[in-house]
Amino acid sequence: MKRFLAILFVSVMLVGLVLTAVPAEEKKFVIGMAQCNLGEPWRVAMNDQIAAAAKDYPMFEVIFSDAAQDNSKQIADIENFIQMGVDLIITSPNEAKPLTNVVKDAYESGIPVILLDRKIEGDTYTQWIGADNVLIGKVCGEYIADVLLPDGGKVCEIKGLEGTSAGMERHDGFRAGIAKNPKIEVIAMNNADWLREKAITIAEEMLQVNEDIAMFFCHNDPMAEGAYIAARNAGREEGMLFVGIDGLPTPDGGIKSVIDGRLSLTMIYPTGGKEAIESAYALLVEGKELEKTVVLDTLAITPENAEEVYASFGGK
Repeated sequence: MKRFLAILFVSVMLVGLVLTAVPAEEKKFVIGMAQCNLGEPWRVAMNDQIAAAAKDYPMFEVIFSDAAQDNSKQIADIENFIQMGVDLIITSPNEAKPLTNVVKDAYESGIPVILLDRKIEGDTYTQWIGADNVLIGKVCGEYIADVLLPDGGKVCEIKGLEGTSAGMERHDGFRAGIAKNPKIEVIAMNNADWLREKAITIAEEMLQVNEDIAMFFCHNDPMAEGAYIAARNAGREEGMLFVGIDGLPTPDGGIKSVIDGRLSLTMIYPTGGKEAIESAYALLVEGKELEKTVVLDTLAITPENAEEVYASFGGK
């Protein structure tokens, strides 16, 4: 009996050694992507880029969830990923404060968490990837102050979802940028939650109570398009300027809107989807330590460079 137990013990140990000796490249890893919403084309592009990048790494399986701008739903999505025991979580928090605790729970349970675009409160995450939203807002503000409205004018600001780090930072940067031109006055401000249809309604209300509007500054391109639609429906789009942020190189994206003359300026805001998968590979497969912050490059898109940039992305 003792001999049998000894043989069994040795056999179990040998099996364990074989299992632990499997190269990282041959292991399978499950990644949970908790998206805040798919109502924005930019977020659809983010998911698409994550899926496309993951195809280059056959050891990765990516599971997507959509919170539809519902904090409770996104919290439940991340809790589900924790219960599943996924190897890594990627998420773009719907709002910073409500998502902080569940991201912390995942991180402290030993699951790496990569934040894309938006942040939480504190630093209980593995890595944040995104562009500098304060800088983006400031570049927009300075271009408006120097080029689009050098003689001043009244501006309406349509913001993203309240409580999102990107929206707050773009607002702060924009205000800092236009401060160099005291003739610019922000006469109205409201949230449209990043969505074109809501922006149409918000812009209609602003147009009804303000006779003299020189520009709509919007925190993303779909809301800028919504403001343009509202102004066009009111017969007031001529001579009015529209500025957005995202700069997707798609037929219905912001770069094409600049080419077509609806927008006077947009900023390329990279999704970070490809970079998130590359970080996941570096961490899970190669065992590398990730940098806490990865800041992505951006670019101002104006009528002068829009066609060239669009062509560089393969647009026709």
